[in-house]
Amino acid sequence: MAILVDGLVAGALSIVPFVGGIAGAAYFVVRDGLTLDFMDGRSIGKHVMGLRVARLDGRAMDIETSARRNWMWGIGAISGALAYIPIFGWILIPFVALLGLGIGLYEGYRVLSSEDGRRWGDEMAQTKVLKQKS
Repeated sequence: MAILVDGLVAGALSIVPFVGGIAGAAYFVVRDGLTLDFMDGRSIGKHVMGLRVARLDGRAMDIETSARRNWMWGIGAISGALAYIPIFGWILIPFVALLGLGIGLYEGYRVLSSEDGRRWGDEMAQTKVLKQKS
C-alpha cells in the first residue's frame, strides 16, 4: 500500500509541466532517504502506512542508500523521456518499458516469496522495511 501512496505522490508531481516527470521520478528514487521534517525520515507512503526503511548496518537512511534501493523505479521515467527523442527514442520505448515492467514484477515476487520480505532493492542497499513503533 505504501508504494501505491508514493505512486500517487509521484503522479501528482508528474502533472507539473516540463519538470513534473523528472520530479516524480526523482521522488520515487530518493523518497526513502529524504530528511524533511514532516516526513520523519521516510516516504509519504511509508509514513501513512506506519512503516520505515532501516539500513542493516544501523546507520540512518540517506539519499544514496535510497537511490541504491529504488533505482529500478526510475526506469519508467526513462521510457517517458525517450518519447522526446525522435525515431531512436521511440524505438527504445517498448524495450525500456518492458524492462521496467519485468523488474517491477520481480520486485513484487521477491516481497511475496522471500522469507524476510526483502526485495531485490533491499538486498542491493542492505535495507529492510520495518513496522514503525508507536
